Amino acid sequence: ASGGSVGYDHKKMAITARCVWESVKRHFRERRINTQEQDFTVVGIGDMSGDVFGNGMLLSRHIKLIAAADHRHIFIDPDPDPAASFAERERLFKMPRSSWADYDSKLLSAGGGVYARSAKSIRLSAQARAALGIAAENLTPQELFRALLLAPADLLYNGGIGTYVKGSKESNAEVGDKANDAVRVNGADLRCRVVAEGGNLGLTQLGRIEFALKGGSINTDAIDNSAGVDCSDHEVNIKILLNLVIEDGLLTENQRNQLLAEMTDDVAMLVLRDNYFQTQLLSVMNARAQELLDAQARYMQYLAKLGRLNRRIEYLPFEEGVAERKAVGIGLTTPELAVLLAYNKMEMFDTLLASDVPEDPYIRTALQRHFPQLLRTRFPDHIQRHPLRREIIATHVVNSMVNRVGPSFVYRLQQETGAAAPDIVRAYIATREVFGLVPLWQTIEALDNQIADATQTAMVLECLRLVHRGTLWFLRHRDHLRDLAKTREHFRSSVDLLADNLYQSIAANYRAKLDELIRHYAELGVPLALAQRIAVLEELYSALDIVEVATELGRPGEMVAQVYFALGGLLNLHWLGDQIEELNVKTHWQGLAKTALRDDLSNQARDLAAQVLRESPQQKDRAQLLTAWQGRRAFQFDRYQQLMGEIRVAASPDIAMLSVVLRELRGLA
Repeated sequence: ASGGSVGYDHKKMAITARCVWESVKRHFRERRINTQEQDFTVVGIGDMSGDVFGNGMLLSRHIKLIAAADHRHIFIDPDPDPAASFAERERLFKMPRSSWADYDSKLLSAGGGVYARSAKSIRLSAQARAALGIAAENLTPQELFRALLLAPADLLYNGGIGTYVKGSKESNAEVGDKANDAVRVNGADLRCRVVAEGGNLGLTQLGRIEFALKGGSINTDAIDNSAGVDCSDHEVNIKILLNLVIEDGLLTENQRNQLLAEMTDDVAMLVLRDNYFQTQLLSVMNARAQELLDAQARYMQYLAKLGRLNRRIEYLPFEEGVAERKAVGIGLTTPELAVLLAYNKMEMFDTLLASDVPEDPYIRTALQRHFPQLLRTRFPDHIQRHPLRREIIATHVVNSMVNRVGPSFVYRLQQETGAAAPDIVRAYIATREVFGLVPLWQTIEALDNQIADATQTAMVLECLRLVHRGTLWFLRHRDHLRDLAKTREHFRSSVDLLADNLYQSIAANYRAKLDELIRHYAELGVPLALAQRIAVLEELYSALDIVEVATELGRPGEMVAQVYFALGGLLNLHWLGDQIEELNVKTHWQGLAKTALRDDLSNQARDLAAQVLRESPQQKDRAQLLTAWQGRRAFQFDRYQQLMGEIRVAASPDIAMLSVVLRELRGLA
């Protein structure tokens, strides 16, 4: 069903290599290098006639390929000219059944050469030895291949067949690739900065983990070259859809084939988008690796108890290993996170497929987004009749959510709230839609290579904090999960309006903090409008309660917002919230206690605002409303202020102190 004379030719599309390159660009972007504009050195496994290697070595004109090897030859070009070498690689790619022996030797830099792997010994020039970082002048082909793998290049690009890197404690027999025993190296010994896996099983998982633990950038082959399978999935689903159209007499087979060809670029974009988001998530999780370790460890335990995960087979750490990571202040490596990500997606897919989520009218719109725009426009009714519609919806929803929030998000919220996974998915989607996070994420992503990747990650993390709190809010207000379209309509316009006017609405004593945050992002190159939007996300969460109070009391949202934030200033609730956020939690239960305090503070702020407005239904002046309310509670207000005065001079308020203050805050109501 996939490929063939009327399918998508993966080599012509270069889809697998382009997918790998999404990972390459991400790894180098994290290191402040733009692979499309700055030169970087590469060593590779493969030749230009191959799909993944050949296409991959044409995806940037700034590649300096200093060495490469396949089963026939070893190619060395110590100091290549990027433009000339690109043109020659392109010529070889277009030449049928080319090899490195076809490379024009006149284009090689000084000391370069192409050597047969059948040779008994290879004499290396001084330039070649310098490029590979070795001292020996004469090496066997196997020794030279090993030297290539261990070269101090920016990128090691695997586009070949075989396993070339293992863990230090693994034997060659355990690897199971006898053909490459003589050239295989250990992950801990790699001297490159980045590894890209276009081939399958190029490294063992232990080899990847070793390399990552020493600071190297690497994902897994399942992440880097996933586009081939992803493209085939799209192709099969499209062909099933178009078969329905043909059966209805709306297309001939020739017209279908033409349509498939017309959609080639659109299908590629759908596939590459998935890979972009997966690599982005791994990058974001890396930034929170230590913070997330406890939740991830608990999730691994959960999967193991269900019989869904064998940590020994997947080389994921057990409790002792997790404790060792905590002791030295590190979390899971990217290769380990990639495995956990896969298991979470499989678990979530099964869970959603067994639920009524694919039938939800709003969530069901994901079915359309799986297909290219041309099909959405021409055959919307046939898409709804797709025999795999439930599977497609479940897959799309799982990918779109997990690629944003990570593999332990749903499990963590299940532990915090007792909610079922389908409701957590609905609550996440409600949060995403109500706060308009998709266009906000797109704005952040559009800044690739314009600002530091770390700055983009920091902004994404600000969004994810809102996602977590918003999802919890909707789980506490389940009525809003029954009709997501209605919920979006109920909140979205008010949230957008508040976002535009939030700076003016908040208490004056809090604006300095916002000004500082806006200035911080602006100095990092973030456009002012985006910096302002990111800065107010923490307070924008309050829009959910503000809209509910306004609806309940029939008061204008602007008035409710003014009272809500004025109370926050009067009672120093912003400062109190900051103290809760700064609590250092090291265990699951401490995390639950912190969440409970934060939720309690949010609930009290809402209840107090509603109380102020309810007690003076005709009053419209904010100052008079607050004065009257405070006057009726002079004793409770003074007691609260006294405790706040004591806690504000404490070195570091703890959970007990904050709990007492929140009890007094409840007393005001």
